[in-house]
Order: sequence, then structure tokens, then C-alpha cells
Amino acid sequence: MKVSMTVNGKSVERDVEPRMLLVHFLREELDLTVTKIGCDTSQCGACTVHFNGKALKSCTMLAVQADGAEITTIEGLASNGNLHVMQESFWENHGLQCGYCTPGMIMSTTALVGANPGMTEDDIRHNLEGNLCRCTGYHNIVKAVKQAAEKMGGGD
Repeated sequence: MKVSMTVNGKSVERDVEPRMLLVHFLREELDLTVTKIGCDTSQCGACTVHFNGKALKSCTMLAVQADGAEITTIEGLASNGNLHVMQESFWENHGLQCGYCTPGMIMSTTALVGANPGMTEDDIRHNLEGNLCRCTGYHNIVKAVKQAAEKMGGGD
């Protein structure tokens, strides 16, 4: 089947198998490999991208279902060579360890902060439940999100 969508601001069109997951389309067809495959069961959040502006685990959707959509991956979050505020905050606050979950965490939290200005630390922790990190204990991730939220005009 032919699919057409905008990925990181660029129009793309490909013929794909009807059962190809969006995460595989991004990684295998478009070589956007920073989006990770962590669990194949939508539990970990490593594959999170923005789908029409909202966070979505790309392992839960077929590429054909994304036909006509606007997708942003972690590769498309930075602008003009400058890191997004959330990416910068993760770096400044050591919000990563091995880094495997980091792209999904950043994509989830960017959408989260954009949709929920004024979040408390408890709100951030609760909303991170869909993203698993096996290394950090979340403390610095929460700190990074809180700092980025303040810079983005939210946070308490």
C-alpha cells in the first residue's frame, strides 16, 4: 500500500506492507533510528513520537494508519541546529544514563508540557508512568522536565 505523510517537516511517500508498524516504517524506510524499539508491547515508551502534535507510541500504530499525518521524531525536534528546550534540559540535568529510553522520554514530556502548563512534580511523575527507564530512578528526568516546563512557560 502507498502511504504519504510529513515526517520532521518533509513529505515522504513509500509503498509498505499493510501490517508494517509505524516504528518500523520510521526506522527501516526512513532511517530515523533514534526512535527505539524497546518492548514491542507498548509498555516502555521508547518508540514515542509526535503524531499530529500528540505523543504516540509508534509501535501501536500501523504505517498505513499514519497516511496523511504529520509525524515528528526526536531527530526533528531540534531546530536550526539548536536543541529543543526539553533536550537541553535533559542534558543539563543528567536526565539520562544509558540513553535508550531518552528519545521516548523527551518526545513524551515535550508533548506533556505543551498540553499541561503548570504541572507539579507529582503531575510529572504520574504522567511518566507510560515511559520506563531502567537506569536513572527518574529523579533527574523529573528535574529536567520541571526545568524545561518552567522555560516553556509552565511548571510551578
